Amino acid sequence: MEFQHKSVLLNETIEGLHIRPDGTYVDGTLGGGGHAYEIAKRLGDKGSIIGIDQDAVAIEAAGIRLKDFGEKVTIVRSNYCDMKSRLQELGIDRVDGIILDLGVSSYQLDTAERGFSYREDAPLDMRMDTRQTTTARDIVNNYEEMELYRVIRDYGEDKFAKNIAKHIVAARGKAPIETTGQLCEIIRESIPMKYQKMAGHPAKRTFQAIRIELNRELDVLRDSLDDMIDLLKPGGRICIITFHSLEDRIVKSAFRKNEHPCTCPPDFPVCVCGKVSKGKVITKKPILPGKEEQEYNSRSKSAKLRIFERA
Repeated sequence: MEFQHKSVLLNETIEGLHIRPDGTYVDGTLGGGGHAYEIAKRLGDKGSIIGIDQDAVAIEAAGIRLKDFGEKVTIVRSNYCDMKSRLQELGIDRVDGIILDLGVSSYQLDTAERGFSYREDAPLDMRMDTRQTTTARDIVNNYEEMELYRVIRDYGEDKFAKNIAKHIVAARGKAPIETTGQLCEIIRESIPMKYQKMAGHPAKRTFQAIRIELNRELDVLRDSLDDMIDLLKPGGRICIITFHSLEDRIVKSAFRKNEHPCTCPPDFPVCVCGKVSKGKVITKKPILPGKEEQEYNSRSKSAKLRIFERA
C-alpha cells in the first residue's frame, strides 16, 4: 500500500516555526514528509532539515518525497527521544526549529496488517517501530488484569475499563487473543449496548490505550521535551501537534514550566532558587484546525498545536 498521510495544521505549523532560510530544522515525526517538504521549500542554500522517524515505510516514502531537495535533507531512522544524540552524531548542537506531529499516521491506520485499526481484522501488532519485539498481542495476553485496567483507564479514559479488562482476562483464559477482530468482539461484550450507540466505536479507546502503552508514547514525550527545548537556538521555536488530552496536558505543562521555572514560595520577595526562564509560550491557547480542515481530514478534529520560543 502506498504511504499516504494528510499533514494536520500544516499552514499553522509552518507559520508558527518562523522559518529562517539559512536555519537548521528537525521534524521529529517525519511520517510521509508533509511538514518537512514545506520547511525544505523555504530553505536557502545554507538551510537544512533533519527528518526522524522510527517507521521504515515512512522513511522510504519521505525519502522519495524529499529527494529533489538533495543534501538539504537528512533522514534518520530513530525515535525523537534520541534526537539530541542523533544530532550530535551529525555534528549539530543547536537548531532553529523542531516539529512533532504526534499520534498515528493515516497510513498506519489504513494498513490493516499493522494492527492499529479496530475496523479491520488483523494480527494484534500496533508497533510504531517494527524492530521492536513486543506487540499489542503481548500486552493483551500477558498483562495482569489490574495492569490492563490501569492502561485502559489512564490512556483510554474509558469508564468501562474495569469491565473490559475483566472480559479480556476471561477470554484469554480459554484461548489466546490473536487478532484485532477478536479483541473488538470482547470489548463489545464488555460495554452496555445503550452506550455503544451513543459513543462511536466501542473499541476506539481501548485500542488507543494499548497503542500508547506499547509504544511508550506519553513517557517518551514527557522525557524528551526539556531536551528538545535545550536544543533550540535563541529565537528558535518548537511546534507540537497533539491528538490526545493527555499528550496536550504534558506539552502544556512542560512549556509552562520552561517559561516560569521558579519554585520559590509565592510570598518570597525575590527568587532564590536560581532557575531561569528558557523562553516563552507563544500559544497561550492551543491553535485548533479550522472547520474546512476538519471536514476534509477527520484526523484533525482532535488536533491541537502549541508553540514555544527559546529565549
